[in-house]
Amino acid sequence: MKQYILGLTMAAALTFTVSGCSDFLDEPILGQQDMENYFSTEDECAKQVTGCYQSLAYDDWWQIYKFYVAGDMCTDDEWMGNTTQDPGDYLHLAHYTGNTISAGNSCQNFWQYRYKGILQCNIAINRIPGVKFNDESLQKRYIAEAKFIRAFEYFDLVKNFGGVPLVLDLKMPSEVEGIERASKEETYAQIEKDLLEAIPDLPVRSAYSSKDLGRVTKGAAQGLLGKVYLYQEKYKEAEAQLKAVIDSKEYQLLDNFGDVWSMDHNNSKESLFEVQTNSDISYSLGERISVVVGSRDDSGWSWGLPTSNLEKAFEDAGDSIRLKWTILHDGQTSVPNDPTWTEDKPYVISPSKHKSARCNMKLYIPVAKRPSPYDAPHIPLNYRLLRYADVLLMYAEVENALGNDAEARAALNEVRARVKLSPVTASNKELRDAIRLERRLELALEDNRLYDLRRWKDDNGKPAIDNIMGPNGTFVHYNLYESTDKYEKENKGESSDKGITFKEGRDELFPIPNSEIIMSNGSIKQNPLY
Repeated sequence: MKQYILGLTMAAALTFTVSGCSDFLDEPILGQQDMENYFSTEDECAKQVTGCYQSLAYDDWWQIYKFYVAGDMCTDDEWMGNTTQDPGDYLHLAHYTGNTISAGNSCQNFWQYRYKGILQCNIAINRIPGVKFNDESLQKRYIAEAKFIRAFEYFDLVKNFGGVPLVLDLKMPSEVEGIERASKEETYAQIEKDLLEAIPDLPVRSAYSSKDLGRVTKGAAQGLLGKVYLYQEKYKEAEAQLKAVIDSKEYQLLDNFGDVWSMDHNNSKESLFEVQTNSDISYSLGERISVVVGSRDDSGWSWGLPTSNLEKAFEDAGDSIRLKWTILHDGQTSVPNDPTWTEDKPYVISPSKHKSARCNMKLYIPVAKRPSPYDAPHIPLNYRLLRYADVLLMYAEVENALGNDAEARAALNEVRARVKLSPVTASNKELRDAIRLERRLELALEDNRLYDLRRWKDDNGKPAIDNIMGPNGTFVHYNLYESTDKYEKENKGESSDKGITFKEGRDELFPIPNSEIIMSNGSIKQNPLY
């Protein structure tokens, strides 16, 4: 079998591994294939695109999901949480220790598996055009789906590490020797290119049959491109893409916020894109992140626990609905959608085991709906990657930045109305701050907060993360001098000074995994100050 390398991560045999996790992903496992004899039929192309989808999360919690949890740990929304076990490499990211090797080790699997996914997409993008299709539009769609997924995975990389090596085809080891990182601008340009090329060949959501629900849509690509532009402060370009999603009428907010993360509402009218899952125990195609973030007293691992600072934000805003569906508390006698817990049998998140005695309610699985075994990648809750509320709030942010406050308020207040909050009437900077707060409350624990804090500029010109973390950071000050939360103050298993060693100019990005630098013989350079 031919050997290929995804330059920089590993020299590994090309493997096609696809199996069912939604109707459109119901394919048999293929095992290893010879590239020279493959890609001769439409069916083989379909299976390769299935592999691209599967690469979004791979088989278990540690390849991708662990890093998503770590992202929120690096903000004011989450603690590491588990105070009974060694946090390992989590510590060096979440507490900004500056230990480049250990922090890089925490990033290594994510880096490697994102590039493995990019390899899957490169194969599809390069090989599918050479196959004869009866339906040319299907061929174009497959290529567009692969380009979207490749763009998504490069976006995951650039927002965490800055510019990264751009690998866009199949490379032999000799071809990637001495490879260097592209600039951040060059990386973003490639992401934009993939999405702009994909959009014309992708169907709108309503054009898909039920068996294809969950595939990439035109709206998903436009929404992601809008976010890519927003992260670069390209407000006019972002406006066009986000408005196209809104004007399409293909998406709506769900009536009840509690349904947003319910497994009964996978691929809902609010969903633009999500990781597809399946509870079939024959495969590892469900999620286990619900176990990772769950209470240790309820079969969970308790990594990534909400802070009292986040809870206070909900309380200060009078946001009782989203608080109920975001944070689960020790001693809670009524858990939404789960009659298991009562006055006689309250929910337990032992304060001695959990830094904040709080857990992530969005990923909580009602007891009666848990597959057996539960502590395994078989949970059929799709992981939401992009939803319509995010689009509306991005649009509000863009319109405010462009001076169109009436449009910004309309989008913002549509999100607020769902949770029975009064309309915002502010303008200018006050409106900007209201939109930023709304993003924190609406998207809490969904791996958005860190990237918002890194990209937002505060009034002093610094990224917001610089004012929240660090020795003078508001989050550090809150925990050390203001908080009266008994759980966080009494449980010293995780230090309450999280973020005090945050260093401006270094910690706005994560370190490049040291293993990648070594394997490149130093041609891949580390991020500044690490």
